[in-house]
Amino acid sequence: MIPWTEILMRLALAAVFGGIIGLERERKDWAAGLRTHMMVSVGAALTMMVSAYGFSEVLGTPNVVLDPSRIAAQVISGIGFIGAGTILFLKEGVVRGLTTAAGLWTVAAIGLATGGGMYFAAFIATSIAIIILWLLQPVEKKFLSKFEQKTIRIITLERAKSIEVVDKLFQTTALNISSCNIEQNDSLFFITVRFRSMDKAIVGKLIADIQTDAGVKEVSWNS
Repeated sequence: MIPWTEILMRLALAAVFGGIIGLERERKDWAAGLRTHMMVSVGAALTMMVSAYGFSEVLGTPNVVLDPSRIAAQVISGIGFIGAGTILFLKEGVVRGLTTAAGLWTVAAIGLATGGGMYFAAFIATSIAIIILWLLQPVEKKFLSKFEQKTIRIITLERAKSIEVVDKLFQTTALNISSCNIEQNDSLFFITVRFRSMDKAIVGKLIADIQTDAGVKEVSWNS
């Protein structure tokens, strides 16, 4: 068995490492925030210590073979249930919470490392996680904004008008259209056009022109 001071230090460090990552998630007002990340990290650290030292009394008993990593290994698969609870499918193509779920998985691994006495590895992993979650976010947004797909949604009153509007959109080369979909609901026709790049001035003029059409009920777009 390890001394109680070592147990206390490992659990305390696991709480600190988990709390550091949890604070970053708490800043975003996610359901899995400070306390959740601390609990996951402490629980993983305790599981690691139980797995490694909890059965030391039966070692040496005839016909008894122990794998010290067996219990700890279940943390990696078991954390998936908690991670799944943080993932939200909002609508087609929009999923939130994947980064938080990955963060919980990482925190569990950090807790295991702390419980196993690998303090330096746990510290470095925590530092890298903070860099990924916090410092790299502005870089990611700036880079991905160049490739983010924009969307125009138009509601028309007639099928013929839908075809006419779609034809007008496709003739606008500034849109660089990647997909187009028309759906009918009762007497209304819903047009969804996705495109990768645009000239805001040209698209703004196009949208204003479409909005003045009497056959168009509603136009919305994200810029």
